[in-house]
Amino acid sequence: MNCISPKRQEQKSRLFHITLCWLLGSFCLTVTNTLAAEQFPLYPCINANVKFWEEVYSRYSTRQGILHDIDDLSRIYAVIDLEDWEVPGSAKINSERIKHEKNRIDTILANLESGEKPTTLEERKIAALFSQQRHTTYQEARDNIRLQIGQKDRFYEGLIRSGKYIAQFKSFFVSQGLPAELAYLPHVESSFNPKAYSKAGAAGLWQFTRSTGRDYLTINENVDERYDPYLATQAAAKLLKENYAQLETWPLALTAYNYGRAGMVRAVNEHGNYENIFKSYSQGYFKFASRNFYSEFLAATRVAKRLAADSRVPYERPEATTTLRLKEDTPIARLRSSFRVSPQEFTRLNAALLEPVLNGQKSVPKGYLVRLPANKQALALQSKMKTGKENSTPEVTTQKRIEPSKSISSYTVQRGDTLSSIARQFQLSPKTLLAANCRNGLAEIRIGEKLIIPKATIKKL
Repeated sequence: MNCISPKRQEQKSRLFHITLCWLLGSFCLTVTNTLAAEQFPLYPCINANVKFWEEVYSRYSTRQGILHDIDDLSRIYAVIDLEDWEVPGSAKINSERIKHEKNRIDTILANLESGEKPTTLEERKIAALFSQQRHTTYQEARDNIRLQIGQKDRFYEGLIRSGKYIAQFKSFFVSQGLPAELAYLPHVESSFNPKAYSKAGAAGLWQFTRSTGRDYLTINENVDERYDPYLATQAAAKLLKENYAQLETWPLALTAYNYGRAGMVRAVNEHGNYENIFKSYSQGYFKFASRNFYSEFLAATRVAKRLAADSRVPYERPEATTTLRLKEDTPIARLRSSFRVSPQEFTRLNAALLEPVLNGQKSVPKGYLVRLPANKQALALQSKMKTGKENSTPEVTTQKRIEPSKSISSYTVQRGDTLSSIARQFQLSPKTLLAANCRNGLAEIRIGEKLIIPKATIKKL
């Protein structure tokens, strides 16, 4: 009778366990990637557009201008070097360079349109961009020259800022039955800048216009919740969920986020599906931005996921905060003193409050969700208020929590993470987190490693 030593048996058991975990992890990753591809398909008709925006986000900086065809993004005529836009007088210099280069390309296209044979290397390069060398083709191309400023540096800055939010946003979307990939949309909208404001009047991380924002957020002379990253994320989730419920695909739902749901319903009624709309629809305000919105989202998601594996990215860290909902109008000075928060810190954490409240002319209104640093002082005062031992502070209610998600998500280990800090972030014990990832207590986590996050109670944003 052959006997196996206990040590040998333990080694075989451990090897089997590791192999099983690897196989399960590979299977889960394959299923996740397949599901993402089904939910966010890369249609053949948008291949060139997605590639173009990937280049914009990862190759060309804001000191480079890309001159291209507005309809066929595979036609890139030239890339211009520009001056730093922050330097005084640079706008005029850049404008002149762009105008000169546009005129040069227009002249080449005009010569090709008139039937001249390309002779220079530049002329041959541009002529090669056209499969059908017809008079009308070149004529249309002359009217379709567009400039796109590169975004590589801005995207990288946004990637750094996203570290403060992305894991929590993903968990929140999953808890709402939505794809975690939607958390990457602010890369397109605002580069994860909560203070972003567009010429069209869109504001905040998710770039809500005032009219759309009022359907989901409080916006008045004292409060503008578009600037609160967490409340705006809840609003974006509601809007995207409603878009999907009516339009039934994520390409259409995401395009509706930019173009408007009613407009996309009309487009679907006329053309049937996303691919036909992309190829043929051009009514109303459905122009370059709306037509490319889904392609930009796919490109931004791809670039962000690629860069996430780079351990050198100095991501901002998530911030521990606590929230209190006011039951009465409360002077801002009283809140600051009660919770021992500096004016600068209070203003930063409560970005939705506007000048009349911040300068003390108006009180922080009843029902406002005050955000505070989750330090010992604030938590102790919060506890006293609940027990009625602190009468000098405003009456508050604690923000509710979201019900546990049945979905399993993942988290990419970042610089400065420890097993304990990640476990705390997702309200797990380190032991539970280790077990979910088939690890023992001695195993080290590595920057860039993806950890499985099992079902857990997730704090509401």
